[in-house]
Amino acid sequence: MGRCQLPAALKLLQRRFSELDWTYHDIPGSRGNEKMYRWPGGPDEAILVCVHKSGGAQELFHRHDFFYFNYTYKGQYDSLSYRHDNRITIREGELYAGQPLAGHALCVHDNQETIIIGVLIRKETFFRSFLPMLSANSRLFRFFLDPTAKSFSDEFIHFKIEDDNTIRPLLEMAVTEYAYKQEDTQEVLKPLVLSFLMQVARQYTLANRTHKPEALSDRIVQYVGERFDTVTLREISRRFNYHPNYISTLLTRETGKSFSRILLEQRMERAVILLKGTPLPVEEIALMLGYSNSSNFYKAFREYYRMSPRKYIDLD
Repeated sequence: MGRCQLPAALKLLQRRFSELDWTYHDIPGSRGNEKMYRWPGGPDEAILVCVHKSGGAQELFHRHDFFYFNYTYKGQYDSLSYRHDNRITIREGELYAGQPLAGHALCVHDNQETIIIGVLIRKETFFRSFLPMLSANSRLFRFFLDPTAKSFSDEFIHFKIEDDNTIRPLLEMAVTEYAYKQEDTQEVLKPLVLSFLMQVARQYTLANRTHKPEALSDRIVQYVGERFDTVTLREISRRFNYHPNYISTLLTRETGKSFSRILLEQRMERAVILLKGTPLPVEEIALMLGYSNSSNFYKAFREYYRMSPRKYIDLD
C-alpha cells in the first residue's frame, strides 16, 4: 500500500467517521453533569485513526476518556475550552492534542472545508507503550499525566508542525494502514504512532524552548533530568569532557547536592506522578525509572518520603 492509495484512504476514513460511536455520555463533573466521549473504536483496538471532514459545525463542550492528537490536514477551526478566554484557532499544518478528561468544543469556520486527522490512543496503551519513551521531557511528561491526577483539566498543546518535519508523512502512513485494516494493523500502527509521538515531543520542545542554562552545573542537572532512567556519572563525564571526580565536586559545591541525590530527586518526582496519575503497577514504574527491580524502588521511596508508595497515594 503506497502513497497512491492515500486519497482513497482519506475518503474511506471520512465515511467511516460517522459510523464511530460519538455518543455524548453524562459524567459527574465539577460543575454538575458534563458530557464525555468514550472510546469510539472497537474493543480489540488500542489505536484509532480517524479523518473528520466538516464544512461548518459547533460541538457541544465535552471530555474524553482517551488521549487524542489532532492534525489539521486542510483548512482551520476553532477550539473552545472551559476557560472563558480559551478560544484558539488551529490552522492547517498545526497540531492540537489533549489528555483524558481534558475538555473542549470544536467549531469549524462556516463555509470552510476542514479535514482533521486524529490519532486516538487508549489510556492503558499510552501509559505502557508510549509514555516511557516520552518521559525525558519533564514538561510534556506532566502535561500527559496532569489530568489523571487532578480529575479534570482544561489543558492542551497546540503548535505548528514545521514543513520539513516527518509528522505529516507518518500520519499519512497511519491513515493508509488503518483504512485498509488487516489482522496485524494494530501492531503495525504501534511503531508508526511511537515515531509520530517522538516527533511531536521534539517539536513541542522546540516550540517551548527556553534559554539554555549556561552554568555547567545547571546543564548537567538538566541532562540528568532528560536521562534519569539510565544516566551515570561516567556517562556525564564523557558527555561534558570532565573527570567524574570533577563533576561530582562541582555539583556538590554549586547545587549543595551530590550526583546521586540529584538523580534520586528526579526519579522520586516522577515516581509520585506515575503512582498518582497512572494505573501502572509498581513493578512497571520501577523499571521506567531505571530501577532493576521493585525492591530497590520500594527501598529508595521509603527512604526519601518516609513511607511506602501505597501510603503516599492514600494521603489524598
